[in-house]
Amino acid sequence: MRAELGVDQWRGWHDAAFPASSWRCVDGAFEAIADAPRVDLVSRAPYRNFRFEFEFALPAAGNSGVLYRVDETAALAWHSGPEMQLLDDAGHPDGREPTTCNGALYSLAAPEVATPVKPGVFVHGEVRVQGTLIEHWLAGRLVLRADLADPALLARIGRSKFAAFDGFARRQDGHLVLQHHGDAVRFRRLCIEPTD
Repeated sequence: MRAELGVDQWRGWHDAAFPASSWRCVDGAFEAIADAPRVDLVSRAPYRNFRFEFEFALPAAGNSGVLYRVDETAALAWHSGPEMQLLDDAGHPDGREPTTCNGALYSLAAPEVATPVKPGVFVHGEVRVQGTLIEHWLAGRLVLRADLADPALLARIGRSKFAAFDGFARRQDGHLVLQHHGDAVRFRRLCIEPTD
């Protein structure tokens, strides 16, 4: 059953409470406070197989991400969960690299379709996870499909910074994370549909 994830469904990384000093609610959207401590938002519930829909708006040169199947025993969210990169490609240096541009499986796989965003304009995003298969959607288009068990992808993980973290992208369930990367990114209309 599809459900909206309101403010009561989120808390701070390694915290039981919503991090009001790092995020605020403005006009129905979560907004990361740019000059605040970088505390990621974590879903209270873990998810296994799902469709997670959201809208996001980035500031100029903004950088953020949605991570999934995250293990909170890790020091940082990106140590355990794969990330759908959210980026203003035109304004941020990472936009020049295919595996770190908007919609990428961060640092591991490039999107098949470029989806530039305009600063301040909300864009629909979606992450679909079923078993080891993942899909990233932007503006209603499938931009990336990958298999986390694919030997080629596992080899890329083994050559990346993620190789230092046992179990990276190997969990069968885990939390959703909205990344606070220091920019005033906004998220709204957050909906989850478990597909187990």
